[in-house]
Amino acid sequence: MNVRTDSTVLSGPAWRGRAAAHRERVDALVGPYLERRAAGSKHPVVDFLFTYYGHKPAQLKRWHPGYGVVLADAGDYAGFRGYHQVSVGDSTGWTADPEFLEKRRDTVEFVARLLAATTTRPAQLSCFGLHEWAMVYRTDDVRHQQVPLRLGTTGTDAVVESMQLRCTHFDAFRFFTPEAVPLNIEPLTRELQVDREQPGCLHANMDIYKWGFKLTPLIGSDLLFDAFELACAARELDMKASPYDLRDFGYDPIRIETPSGRAEYVRGQAEIAERAATLRTRLLDTCRELLAL
Repeated sequence: MNVRTDSTVLSGPAWRGRAAAHRERVDALVGPYLERRAAGSKHPVVDFLFTYYGHKPAQLKRWHPGYGVVLADAGDYAGFRGYHQVSVGDSTGWTADPEFLEKRRDTVEFVARLLAATTTRPAQLSCFGLHEWAMVYRTDDVRHQQVPLRLGTTGTDAVVESMQLRCTHFDAFRFFTPEAVPLNIEPLTRELQVDREQPGCLHANMDIYKWGFKLTPLIGSDLLFDAFELACAARELDMKASPYDLRDFGYDPIRIETPSGRAEYVRGQAEIAERAATLRTRLLDTCRELLAL
């Protein structure tokens, strides 16, 4: 198949340089995690970014230019999902496959609809990270067994009962204990996800990364890794404000049971939301461009 007339062609030296820079960027952030994993050590904060989301470090390190860019002299992309071979002058190149885009069109449409709906709403900054507390409310089944509850079981339950649960993110709400579910300000369902997501939610902002890797290789790795960096920052804030005592891992708690702790959490949440707004717009614009093809 001949290369599309509107495609950008990157020479071997050009794209290999960008791919190497991407790998270095990933290694600088992910390297310590891989060293711990190789030593058999678990981490209650960082592991989540790979175990819950299911996108492996090796996949994150693989550079993708995005749809409409042809990589010349790139036979190593032959076995990668979503690519096909095209003619580039007298040689060949590899680029994201239009047929793969058609197969993923429903996903692109859903992501675009979710992101667009989220951007229309004001950021709600009054949840104070209580979703993590609701996941251990009135239960001995603690999600992170290797770390203790900072206030103990009784103290944790008392914090949940002292404030209104205001979670708007279904994928956090679905892990609430049965006793915590009716305490939320409203019930959440998967069917109502598009109607409830709001840009102040840490998990909705972390999920920009999830939606990005689900669309790989249709989106570029620069955008995806920016989203991953944001997810790392949001996860750290999330767990600092959680009921777990993570000081042995180097995380000072944000004591959301106090007025000063809640104010600290809101400041951090607002900063994450501001960063996420830019990324959400970039990913939404990319989705719309893909849908227009």
